[in-house]
Amino acid sequence: MQSISIGEIQKNISLLTQLKDSFAIVDKRKNKTVAIVYPIKNSGSVVDSLAGKYRYRVSKVDDLEEAKEKALVEAFGEKYGLSS
Repeated sequence: MQSISIGEIQKNISLLTQLKDSFAIVDKRKNKTVAIVYPIKNSGSVVDSLAGKYRYRVSKVDDLEEAKEKALVEAFGEKYGLSS
C-alpha cells in the first residue's frame, strides 16, 4: 500500500479521481496515518449506497431553496411551537 501525504493531495487532487488501488493518507508532521482510501468497486451512485435505511423515505426535490425554506419553517415550528 502506498503512502501519500496530505500536502500531495492538496497539490494534486486528481490522485483521488484516478484511484486504482488503496493508499494511506499520512500526516508527515505527526508521522501518523490519518486515513486509508479505497477505490469504489461499483459504478453506481455512491449516494444510493450510503443512504441506508432512509433511502426510500426521502422524495426527490426539484427546488432546493423551497425545500430549505420548508425545513426551516418546520424546525422553527418544533423549536418555538409556531404554527404555519
